[in-house]
Amino acid sequence: MAEYIEPLERLADMFRRLDGVGRKSAMRYAFNVLSFTESEAREFADALIAVKTDLVLCEECQNISSEKVCGICGGDTRDHGVICVVEDPRAVSAIEKTGHYKGVYHVLHGVISPMKGIAPDNLKIKELLKRIHNETISEVIIATNPTAEGEATAMYLSRLISPLGIKVSRIANGVPVGGDLEYADEVTLRRAIEGRYEL
Repeated sequence: MAEYIEPLERLADMFRRLDGVGRKSAMRYAFNVLSFTESEAREFADALIAVKTDLVLCEECQNISSEKVCGICGGDTRDHGVICVVEDPRAVSAIEKTGHYKGVYHVLHGVISPMKGIAPDNLKIKELLKRIHNETISEVIIATNPTAEGEATAMYLSRLISPLGIKVSRIANGVPVGGDLEYADEVTLRRAIEGRYEL
């Protein structure tokens, strides 16, 4: 038997699908929504739908965008010869906050993880290789998280790209091992970018 009435339980179950949200937090979020006016609830629902219908992947870097080509790739102030490869769009935001990196990005949308059934073909690696072949690239910076999967992905990419005569570097471990880029402070991320090393 449900602890609360069905619509509230169903909403809490939806919140529980979010990473890091447990039963108590999900129920708290559901009660918060319950306190919305009908207008606020519709605005909340519209915002949820909009992130699925109004966002696309940038044709160049695979980052989320509201246009075919994102503002970073479309800008003429960036160094398009340097590509920073990251796991997900949150890492792009984290690095951008440092204000230090002036190149462009490539978002993999995950890392190689045999335990989770994620193979290289499940990532945006083909799109990265296409960019490397079609553009003049001087350096690829691999900025995957310093986890076992992130390191394995970095090594895999290095083995693919290095034979093409392009410099492949890895961000320095100013980012703690096992940590996520999105939670690192701006100074740590800046130092990690500055202290990158060639793979």
